[in-house]
Amino acid sequence: MSPLQELLAAVPQQGRVRWIGVRPASRAPMIELDAVEARLDAGLTGDHSRASARNARQVTFIQWEHLPVVSALLDRALDNPIRPHDLRRNIAISGINLFSLKGRRFRIGSAIFETTGWCQPCARLEQNLGLGTFQAMRGHGGITARVLQGGVIRLDAKLIVEPL
Repeated sequence: MSPLQELLAAVPQQGRVRWIGVRPASRAPMIELDAVEARLDAGLTGDHSRASARNARQVTFIQWEHLPVVSALLDRALDNPIRPHDLRRNIAISGINLFSLKGRRFRIGSAIFETTGWCQPCARLEQNLGLGTFQAMRGHGGITARVLQGGVIRLDAKLIVEPL
């Protein structure tokens, strides 16, 4: 293994669940939760995600540390900061760079996920949060994942990267 490959393979940080939410329907308001069940090939209980092993977007994750960045880019840092439910992602994680999970599996509680891609911003965010939201979110949208093993996820649970 080359030095670069070794650096990419090692993810010493552990993340922590800071926020959990589900979308009961496509345009319905988010419901904030203290715990949720991740279901094999089906996403999160109560979320409108299409249940299918082929659905690569079963669960969406956002980087907790990116919320103040997006708020600042929208000039909302002090008076009306962006919160996780504004961005309609399922789980906000702190303490680990979500982009380091590219091509990786990770565990939260007894649930195991596999990263499937980047969670790009959509035009609806611009409509809901105002002019400039799409551009502010670029590179800060988080990741998408598939559930490989079901389990309960609770606030403050650790995210642990599985070894390669």
